[in-house]
Amino acid sequence: MKIREMTIDDYDDIIEMLRATPGITVREADSKDATRRYLERNPGLSFVATIHERVAGCVMCGHDGRRGYLQHLVVKPEYRHQGIGKALVTTCINSLEQIGIYKTHIFVFKSNSPADAFWANNGWILRNEVNMYSYNASSNENA
Repeated sequence: MKIREMTIDDYDDIIEMLRATPGITVREADSKDATRRYLERNPGLSFVATIHERVAGCVMCGHDGRRGYLQHLVVKPEYRHQGIGKALVTTCINSLEQIGIYKTHIFVFKSNSPADAFWANNGWILRNEVNMYSYNASSNENA
């Protein structure tokens, strides 16, 4: 297994993996153009894991200058439980630390129990003291 920086050339493999993964919702914000902008805004922070040159997992990572944010950590089912997800997350955390960001968040749907178990088993703390609110300026509910 190799971990390398994600590029826009990985998009087709990644979007296919996201669409096939229960618990992950693909939205307009996951379009190729939006993904390109995200990668350009957050260089050196999103990664793919490859096995025999094929994408086996991915994670997108960014920051707001103070906190890091992970999105779309996905490992193909046939490669799970081999440490790939943990290696991808560790790579992101190390990259964020190199730019002075020491606290990172991820949002997980309450219905995604496999993801809940992964994060809890890897030292992440479930936050109960905050509520997340969203505002959609678009008429498209899937924005």
